[in-house]
Amino acid sequence: MTTLSGFEATLRDQITATQAALVAAQQGNLPRQVYRHSARLLDLLDRAARGGVDTTGWVREDVLAVASATCPDA
Repeated sequence: MTTLSGFEATLRDQITATQAALVAAQQGNLPRQVYRHSARLLDLLDRAARGGVDTTGWVREDVLAVASATCPDA
């Protein structure tokens, strides 16, 4: 088992919370919130990549697909 650094743990918590918020917004048919949470999720994943953090398996593929389709320029 790998221990996460403080940065990685915080990042993972934020990604998990943002993913849940995105799913809730999608289920609630709230397009502005879907956009907001999609942009935030993609930003967090970008920060992780720039920080060398492997986020494989942190985000469901269907949720990532929604975020990418909602914010194609991100």
